[in-house]
Amino acid sequence: MPEFSSHKIELIIECFTAKNGAEGKKMGKALIIGCGGVASVTIHKCCQNSEVFSEICIASRTIEKCDALKEKLGGGKTKITTAKVDADNTGELINLINSVRPDAVVHLALPYQDLAIMEACLATRTHYIDTANYEPRDEAKFEYKLQWAYREKFKAAGITALLGCGFDPGVTGVFSAHALKHQFDEINFIDILDCNGGDHGYPFATNFNPEINIREVTAKGSYWENGGWVETEPMEIKRRYDFDGVGEKDMYLLHHEELESLAKNIPGIKRIRFFMTFGQSYLTHLKCLQNVGMTSITPIDFEGRQIIPIQFLKAVLPDPASLGPRTVGKTNIGCIFRGVKDGREKKYYVYNVCDHQDCYREVGSQAISYTTGVPAMIGAMLVINGKWRKPGVYNVEEFDPDPFMEALNIWGLPWTECFDPALVE
Repeated sequence: MPEFSSHKIELIIECFTAKNGAEGKKMGKALIIGCGGVASVTIHKCCQNSEVFSEICIASRTIEKCDALKEKLGGGKTKITTAKVDADNTGELINLINSVRPDAVVHLALPYQDLAIMEACLATRTHYIDTANYEPRDEAKFEYKLQWAYREKFKAAGITALLGCGFDPGVTGVFSAHALKHQFDEINFIDILDCNGGDHGYPFATNFNPEINIREVTAKGSYWENGGWVETEPMEIKRRYDFDGVGEKDMYLLHHEELESLAKNIPGIKRIRFFMTFGQSYLTHLKCLQNVGMTSITPIDFEGRQIIPIQFLKAVLPDPASLGPRTVGKTNIGCIFRGVKDGREKKYYVYNVCDHQDCYREVGSQAISYTTGVPAMIGAMLVINGKWRKPGVYNVEEFDPDPFMEALNIWGLPWTECFDPALVE
């Protein structure tokens, strides 16, 4: 991943806007909801990209965190303001949006809050971007159905909702659209591989929100095959893969939200799977926590009050935003495709390798937050400048991948292609 000096950033922006014309120069205002690790990266990147983001408002339940980030990044070309908001409260959100009057709302808080924020965007006719699909608090389940149900409402309001614009989901969907547009006539098989080869030195910690991470990993796995879902037990299917920049790692099949949207939006699909790497120490600790009930989302009585075990566990684990200075190693996330081009079978692999310490030197974050936060900025940029704008609710693979793929190379997530990859059995 390239490092960015202020001079180099200015040259990059100059070249990018010159190539893309007046549309690429359109300036706008973003309301960013959330101030955790991912939001911090997105905010850093918006400030680097002041040609598009002339102004941002950072809003969170904890305004002190917003003010601290403003203090750190203020003084540049992007004007920064802050606000306190309860992202579960649609009324508060509507008032804030009406006060700020942003071109787009970038939702980087919790996926429990997707629907409340979408309702506020509808009420104020404001474009919406998020990085993860909706999850109910009381059930470890996530699916796009409830967000897709807003498509006609957003269409009637004349505004865009861009769903899942992180890395996975997000870049993996853009990779798929890119492969379909430039490499295949038809894609039949997709394997999404997410490898984190980083080491933070703790016996057990999660690289993004612990509650969301643990709910995802302990849920049943599933993959899409021949028009339907095949369900597996948690961590039942294990494979080993040699990742560029990282080496050989064990990876496990999980359910992941982009499987649902890609099965719907990429024609010719016969099977889509998602694999993520985990070390043995992580899995051993997680199993112990499960065995004693600490990963449960069912409330229990404790000293006269109800608590949710997984939320208590989140409180005692290291904050993912604190892992940056101590995490070393690299991530490798990408997609292996098999399909047909000009009547012949073909395989193709496109991926990004990201270095944890490079990310920390640039924006003070580890690579997991970086690989999610950068695409969120790119998606917001493309909505604001009109390149990715059409009324309705859409996943990233439903737009032209070319401007996004170009922006990945410019803003710190360059991609690599392989035309003879090892396949996952």
